[in-house]
Amino acid sequence: MTQSSDRQSHWQTVYLSKGEQQVSWSQADPQPSLRLIESVAASRDASIIDVGGGASRLVDALLKDGFHALTVLDLSEAALASAKERVGAAGDGVRWIAGDATVWQPQHAFDIWHDRAAFHFLVEEADRAAYVDRLHRGVRAGGHAVIGTFALDGPEKCSGLPVQRYDPVTLSRTIGPAFELVAQEPHRHVTPWGATQSFQFSVLRRT
Repeated sequence: MTQSSDRQSHWQTVYLSKGEQQVSWSQADPQPSLRLIESVAASRDASIIDVGGGASRLVDALLKDGFHALTVLDLSEAALASAKERVGAAGDGVRWIAGDATVWQPQHAFDIWHDRAAFHFLVEEADRAAYVDRLHRGVRAGGHAVIGTFALDGPEKCSGLPVQRYDPVTLSRTIGPAFELVAQEPHRHVTPWGATQSFQFSVLRRT
C-alpha cells in the first residue's frame, strides 16, 4: 500500500510548482461532471463530496448552480487553498478537507460522491480496497457515485504516476455489488495545451 504521506507530498509539490494551465486535468467548464451530478441530484439541498477536487472549478459551478451542502477533499492543501481563494465568500459554507481518500474517515454519508481522475491513481489493490471501503460508508442508500477515470484507450500515466484504466464494466466490478451501474458516458478531455485524453464516466447508485 502506497504511503499516504508520499501521495500528499507528490500532489502538494505539483500544485505548488504548476499553474492551472500547466496541469493536464484543468477544465474551465467542469463537464460532464456537472451535468451528471445534476442528473442524479434530487434537489439543490443534496449533500455532495468532490473527492480529489483539488483546484477544480467544479465547486464554483456547483455553487453558481445553487448547491450549498458541499465538501471538497484533496491530498494537497495548496490546491484547496487555491480553490478557496478563487471562490471567495461564496464558498464560506464549503467544507474543505485536506486528506487522503484511502485513510479519511467519512463522518456521515453523502447523497453524491464525485471523483474525476483520483481513483485511477490507485494502482495497488490495498489502496483501491481502502478507497472502496470509504465509498461504501460515504454514500447513503439510494445515493450516487459519479466517477471519471481514464478509459481503456486513455493515458497509461499522468503527472509522472502510473494509472489504472477502466471501462464502466470493470469499474463497476471493482466498486462491488453494493453499487449498481446506472449510466455511463465516454468523454474526450482536451488539455490546456491541446492534447486529447480518453475518459469514461460512470454513474453508480448505492443499493
